[in-house]
Amino acid sequence: MKDIDIQALRNLTYGLFVLTSRVNEKDNGCIINVAAQVTENPMRITIAINKNNYSHDLILASRQFNLNMLTEETPMRIFEHFGFQSGRNVNKFEDCTWAARSANGILYLSQFINGHISGEVEQTVDLGSHTLL
Repeated sequence: MKDIDIQALRNLTYGLFVLTSRVNEKDNGCIINVAAQVTENPMRITIAINKNNYSHDLILASRQFNLNMLTEETPMRIFEHFGFQSGRNVNKFEDCTWAARSANGILYLSQFINGHISGEVEQTVDLGSHTLL
C-alpha cells in the first residue's frame, strides 16, 4: 500500500469481540477487533484472527466458532481474561459462571454481550500475521 497516513489509520473504528472455539473438549476464547458482515445472500461475515492466538489453531482444526459481540459496559476483567493470557497455558473457562453452550457445542458469553453468532469457516485467506476467516 502506498501513501498510507498512519494517523488516518488510527481513526478507523473497531468493535471488540470474544471469539470462542472448541476442539476435543478443549474450550478457548480470545479478544479480536475485526469482524464484519460482508454479504447478505448468502449471509457471510469475515473475521481476522492473529496466527499467534491459540484460538486460531482451534478454529482451523474445528472449522467452527462463536463470535461474541461485547457491550460498551464490558468490564476490564473480561479483556484481561481473554486477552492477556494464552489458552495454551490457562483454561480460560475453568470455573466460569458467565458462559453457556450454543447449539454448535461451543461456549459463548452469557453476560457482557449484545449477542453472539455461531459460524462455520467457509474459507481462509493468509494475511501474513493474521488469517481472514
